[in-house]
Amino acid sequence: MAILGLQLQQRFPVLTAVCYSRLISATIHAPAVASVSSLSCKLKKWNNGGRLPRRLVVGLGASFWAQYMNMAGNSKSFIASARLKGAVEQALQNVEWPEQFPFKDEDFQRFDETSDSMFYEAPRFVTHIDDAAIAALTKYYSEVFPPSNTPGVSILDMCSSWVSHFPKGYKQERVVGMGMNEEELKRNPVLTEYVVQDLNLKPKLPFEDNSFDVITNVVSVDYLTKPLDVFKEMCRILKPGGLAIMSFSNRCFWTKAISIWTSTGDTDHALIVGSYFHYAGGFEPPQAVDISPNPGRSDPMYIVYSRKLSTA
Repeated sequence: MAILGLQLQQRFPVLTAVCYSRLISATIHAPAVASVSSLSCKLKKWNNGGRLPRRLVVGLGASFWAQYMNMAGNSKSFIASARLKGAVEQALQNVEWPEQFPFKDEDFQRFDETSDSMFYEAPRFVTHIDDAAIAALTKYYSEVFPPSNTPGVSILDMCSSWVSHFPKGYKQERVVGMGMNEEELKRNPVLTEYVVQDLNLKPKLPFEDNSFDVITNVVSVDYLTKPLDVFKEMCRILKPGGLAIMSFSNRCFWTKAISIWTSTGDTDHALIVGSYFHYAGGFEPPQAVDISPNPGRSDPMYIVYSRKLSTA
């Protein structure tokens, strides 16, 4: 049985930062972490009342480790290492989940806590992953989506924008986009309707129970500050057996991503998203898939998915 834990990597994710109207890409290199126990000590000191500068807290992020090491009674040290081939897909296999949700409020803080509505006020008609990653995601959708124009099928594209990366010509009677910028949503050709809503302020989804067959979320799960609330709502509005697909890469607006995300790596991200499904309840055990098209040469692309339990 695999033990749930975050394996901090020597190299942090590639991050995309926003400076006014310009998009700036930067790669952050972190010093090697000698062992989990040393990181746990730092985090434990902070959790016990020690005050670290906010910038350092964002960098450390994963207070989960200190909690899990205490709960599991595990004093073994692990050397930080780069992601191994297949590590993401194995991350959610036979996980021993702690009894309680292991993250704290501070793990969902961001470097920039100003209004998200202001941050997304101006439309950005750009893509946030490269063409190869987009093609891989579209291909994956083509393999798991219900056939185009299936009567009664409804899809929700959560955290949507001007493009959803669905297969070319794909249509359903109802495809709802939920996002932060109305101009972007208006431009999206696959949507039959849209809702402008800040999930970090209002995680309650404005849909009836058992409404959707599929929920998608592309490279935006890392911005959710109330993920359990959102995932519980996802479970409520999915039809029994309905599919939820969370996709992510290693790019983000780092000032708006939660600290537990920006301080950990790709395999850890699969565990984090998997934990949302697990602790929200009502879902089958989550699974991870690595659909990266050209490892090391283009943006990586990962999927964590689950289905609503048929009896939920």
